[in-house]
Amino acid sequence: MKKVSVITDGACLGNPGPGGWAAILRYKDHRRELCGSEPDTTNNRMELTAAIRGLESLAEPCEVELTTDSEYLRNGITDWMRQWKRNGWKTARKQPVKNQDLWQALEQAAGRHKVRWVWTKGHASHADNNRADELAALAARGNRACRAPKPAGVE
Repeated sequence: MKKVSVITDGACLGNPGPGGWAAILRYKDHRRELCGSEPDTTNNRMELTAAIRGLESLAEPCEVELTTDSEYLRNGITDWMRQWKRNGWKTARKQPVKNQDLWQALEQAAGRHKVRWVWTKGHASHADNNRADELAALAARGNRACRAPKPAGVE
C-alpha cells in the first residue's frame, strides 16, 4: 500500500462568503497541488472539502497521513462523528449536525484508505500547510488556476 501525505486547508472571505480549498499530496518524490472554490460557503465547509477532495484524488487505497490546521476537521472525524451517528446526526444538544453532507462524504472518502489524522498549528512552520493556505486563499479570491481536478493518482 502506498504511503501518501495529504496536507489540506480551507479559506473563506467572510463567513459565509466566497471560499476556497486546497490539498497538497506527496508520494515519494512526487508532489501535486489541488484547489477549488465555492461562491457562497463557510470556512468549515472548505476545510472539509479540502480533505474530501484530497482523499478522493487518490486512484487507489493508500496509507494516508492527512495534516490539517482545522481542529474542527480533525476532532470531528476522530472523536465527534461516532456520537453524532449514534444520535441520528444530532449534537449533544439535540441540534442537527452542521455540514452533515460533507461529514458523510468525508467518511466515505476516508473509508477507502488507512488515514492518520494530524493537526498542525496554522500559519506556523509547516511549509506545505502554509502553501495550502495560500492556494485556498487564492481560490477564494477567484483565481482561475484553482479548479477542482478530476480524480487521478498522485503523480
